[in-house]
Amino acid sequence: MTASGTPVVEGRDIKRDYYIAGGLFKKGRTVHAVKGVNFAVEEGKTLAIVGESGCGKSTLARIITMIDPATSGDLLIDGHKVDIATERLTSDMRAKVQIVFQNPYGSLNPRKKIGDILTEPLIINGKLGADARRDLAMIMLKKVGLEEKHYNRYPHMFSGGQRQRVAIARALMLRPRLLVLDEPVSALDLSVQAQVLNLLQDLQDEFRLTYVFISHDLSVVRHIADDVMVMYFGEAVEQGPRDAVFNDPQHNYTRTLFAATPKVDVEAIKARVASRRKAA
Repeated sequence: MTASGTPVVEGRDIKRDYYIAGGLFKKGRTVHAVKGVNFAVEEGKTLAIVGESGCGKSTLARIITMIDPATSGDLLIDGHKVDIATERLTSDMRAKVQIVFQNPYGSLNPRKKIGDILTEPLIINGKLGADARRDLAMIMLKKVGLEEKHYNRYPHMFSGGQRQRVAIARALMLRPRLLVLDEPVSALDLSVQAQVLNLLQDLQDEFRLTYVFISHDLSVVRHIADDVMVMYFGEAVEQGPRDAVFNDPQHNYTRTLFAATPKVDVEAIKARVASRRKAA
């Protein structure tokens, strides 16, 4: 919690509906993508939202990041109600919540150098001069395990893992309170996944970040989450502390989902990565 005991982000009965227009022989219909979801995440904690494709988890992520409005319900950031459908957000409120998307190959502008990608949020925010923006970008490159020499390179010159590090650095440039991570490691191979997960945990500890972690990979979720919410056809069918949900799932869908998921030992992968670092 914050000093006042207020969650960094809270959702109260969040709903999101989409209307799909009909055709000549088909009536229009309303799709209920998110159906009355409630959640709260304390400062420095990670809520993982899991479920199969189409369950509504990415729609919920877009609502939390203030990209899309909720149809109804309340979204609160640091205790303040936010509704982008009815009010214009301040730059300070926008800065509090940032997102890292799944695909590091598609989320970075290939025509821009890394330095320009990192400083762009600061230009939009408009509170720092050019030298200060560059200095902060250099610092953030080091924070995510890259080097100052990467500042003037283009995205195509980096591996997938390095690009995702750049995406994480960009998300942190405005020093957000909340980071929404939408399948942030699913496009990476297993050894790189472990490196990025290590990085995310280190950054969370250093900056006291709060995470909403969207994923279908339960092995990753079990490693990184404090609390878990399982979504099924737009509903949160189960949520609670990570160990309680994994060790004693209550809902039939949760049990089915866990049983159908291949087991990947992330800790073993991370141990191998650490061993290679020591040997290098």
